[in-house]
Amino acid sequence: MDECIFCKIVNKQIKAEIIYEDAHTLAFLDIMPRATGHVVVIPKTHIANLTEFPDEEIGAFFNAVKKTVKMVENGLAPDGFTLGVNHNEAAGQVIPHLHFHIIPRWRGDGGKGIQGIVNNPPQESLEQIAKKILKN
Repeated sequence: MDECIFCKIVNKQIKAEIIYEDAHTLAFLDIMPRATGHVVVIPKTHIANLTEFPDEEIGAFFNAVKKTVKMVENGLAPDGFTLGVNHNEAAGQVIPHLHFHIIPRWRGDGGKGIQGIVNNPPQESLEQIAKKILKN
């Protein structure tokens, strides 16, 4: 996509601090980091979100994510990581190109875990929710 900032980074039209690259994946430091070593991993092809990712390519993408996590772990020695994807605008996805965040974490850094992102408990039973999910 001509307008996509991540596609422009892939095409080297915009400079980025690239820390990992292979034939299908690019990992670079987030321009607005939430922590030292905050990395964004993207597929080189424009894919809006996880459900659009071709099944035959997703394994290689997550191998690249794993390699990048190990690189950050070895280079910065954080105490842990928060790893994840904001899937669609309602979940906080600002750029409509799939991107996986690797956020190094240190004890006492003031951050929360994934469970601290939202607080909207269901009104239905877990059994009712499971039935809805399994119905499709």
